[in-house]
Amino acid sequence: MWLAEGVAAGIIAGVFMVVVSEIGYRLGVFKSSLIIIDGSFAIRRPKMGDNQTSVYVFGTFVHFVTSAVFGLVYSLFPRFIKFDAREIYALAPYVFFLWVAMLFVALPIAGQGILGSKSGRFAWLEQLVIHSVFGVGFWWALGVV
Repeated sequence: MWLAEGVAAGIIAGVFMVVVSEIGYRLGVFKSSLIIIDGSFAIRRPKMGDNQTSVYVFGTFVHFVTSAVFGLVYSLFPRFIKFDAREIYALAPYVFFLWVAMLFVALPIAGQGILGSKSGRFAWLEQLVIHSVFGVGFWWALGVV
């Protein structure tokens, strides 16, 4: 697996993740939007104000950069540990790790609290759903790119 394939697959999976997050948020099923969380965090750091357009622009940028990085990191593993990158036994623990890291590191850093508690009672479940979508999308994209 080439590094570029991992990056491309990460971005493709990130698109699926954003689509599900935004649909869930706009339908009221999810209490938070991945893009809004990422964007609010990104513009709060340089104190740019709370312009909705800026939130979406920066949130989209941050999300796709992190998706690309996660794809890149995953694509390094088969080089060091001999395994097929598309095998579920390899991909599932990685996506599980990303989900746990989101709950205990990324969401608190973004001001959403541990498990995303400030976003709602079931933020952990919303994150599980969208990270599962990322995992399936990443698995699919690895077979396409």
